[in-house]
Amino acid sequence: MKAYFDEIIQDLENENWRNYWIGFEAVAYALYDENFVYLFNHPKMTKEPKRDYQILKRDDQFVGCTLILYQDYPTAIVDLELYKDYASLYSIIVHELFHGFQYIKGEKRFADEVLGITYPLTKENVELRNQERSYLYRAVLEKDKIKKKQLLTTFIALREKRRDLINSHLLYENLIETIEGPAWYVELKAYFKKSQQTYNQVLNTYGQQLMDDFESTLNIRKSCYRSGLFICLLLDDFVPDWKERFWEKEESLYDILKQLYDEAVPINKLEIYSETEKVIDNALKKRENAIRNFEQQDGIHLFIQGKITAKSFDPMNIVLFDDRLLHNNFIKIEINNQNYLIEQPVIAYCKGKLQDIFKLHLIVKKKPIENANSLTIDGIGLIKGRYDKNENILQLYVN
Repeated sequence: MKAYFDEIIQDLENENWRNYWIGFEAVAYALYDENFVYLFNHPKMTKEPKRDYQILKRDDQFVGCTLILYQDYPTAIVDLELYKDYASLYSIIVHELFHGFQYIKGEKRFADEVLGITYPLTKENVELRNQERSYLYRAVLEKDKIKKKQLLTTFIALREKRRDLINSHLLYENLIETIEGPAWYVELKAYFKKSQQTYNQVLNTYGQQLMDDFESTLNIRKSCYRSGLFICLLLDDFVPDWKERFWEKEESLYDILKQLYDEAVPINKLEIYSETEKVIDNALKKRENAIRNFEQQDGIHLFIQGKITAKSFDPMNIVLFDDRLLHNNFIKIEINNQNYLIEQPVIAYCKGKLQDIFKLHLIVKKKPIENANSLTIDGIGLIKGRYDKNENILQLYVN
């Protein structure tokens, strides 16, 4: 993607952000590769001759594609190596810049992430959820206004039935949709602008995961991104000026859409299709396999036990099975008032809250350096504590 670097800089500089969302203004952003960070539009940026960005050495603040507070200012960060085509790279930058806009606007409608990881995969809930996603997709594609409204009311009736079943976990879905849906909405617009695809082709691309029952059940949080996006698209159809008052509201995107609701026949009888049972079994088996595959890897198995606090992690890349949480992407932890970034899969054992960890399980290829009262772990650093070893297993005990 470095080949597109100059083109992206120029396009972002010339972008009219208000075409995506009324009042949209870009915060700082940083594009980075394995070694360097290219920082733009930051109020504390040191001006350099002949260019409008600052080059920094990459550190552990720059992980993934997300929004961070770099020197106390919202900064969208994007890994240049993650995307293979220009439209995808450009649109993810717009996506993360929108999260910065949300920060500036004081967005507070955030979900409790524990609810996503502990989400109930009951037959009734999954059956209703898969049906409602189908009606949502069909409502966006439908051209006839009367049929579109009918599809919308059925979607809402199905979701209201789920409210009776899962309550607070439905609030989790609604809030994830509210935060991520608008970001995916502007991303879709940017992708359409930069790709060679027709609008219907783009809708189909973004709708594939919405309609994939296996994937949407396996990854609840991620699946809410697409349902949030399609709720935004429906609001465009029915309430064209909905974005103008969006920041004044406390309701979720779904709550705003629900105001269009025409009372439908209540859903009393529900048939559970065999496909739904397969979807649930698949999700649970994949969770178990992810944990088992990690635990059976070759290498030095390092267990760190004691008081460990999770400072940040990627909630969309966590797998829960029994009492184990597999962090697939990264986790930043604090031990003995010292912060450590672990950029590899790791299993965490928690005490109620995700932040309160009593044991970590890592697999390292390089043998840690043994000191008198500490271990130095390659890529992580020196951690103080006493340790025991037995062949390829190390137990490190921290305070």
